Amino acid sequence: MKSVITTVVTAADAAGRFPSVSDLESVQGSLQRAAARMEAAEKLGGNLDAVAKEAYDACIQKYPYLNNSGEANSTDTFKEKCQRDIKHYMRLISYCLVVGGTGPLDEWGIAGQREVYKALNLPTAPYIAALTYARNRGCAPRDLSAQALLEYNALLDYVINSLS
Repeated sequence: MKSVITTVVTAADAAGRFPSVSDLESVQGSLQRAAARMEAAEKLGGNLDAVAKEAYDACIQKYPYLNNSGEANSTDTFKEKCQRDIKHYMRLISYCLVVGGTGPLDEWGIAGQREVYKALNLPTAPYIAALTYARNRGCAPRDLSAQALLEYNALLDYVINSLS
């Protein structure tokens, strides 16, 4: 799994050199932000179901996928999968906060996602709406410290940009 440390070491090794001063400064910066990332991971982990449900509910408000008679149509399956996927993305964001890099998202959430969504004819707009809601809903100091919220929001932006 990629983290800042493994990325720096792998890049230096591939170039046949020791990590440079700027490489080590990058690692040091990541380690200095570790407490904020752990705070965000702990809060997200303790509230994962609620955060994911709230994001999903906001998504459904914007994209209700109901037919004109008000009865659920064949997109009920999509709703279930959307809710599951939002929770999955939130869990991966939590993992990224712990490792200090985007490795879990890259490997388990982003790689091939466009091709999968395109092949299954799934829109990405509902996912973007849900994750954008989650990003915009966070508040410092109510939910997290300012630095922890920054770390959390950066990962949400990373996923949102990958879906755009």
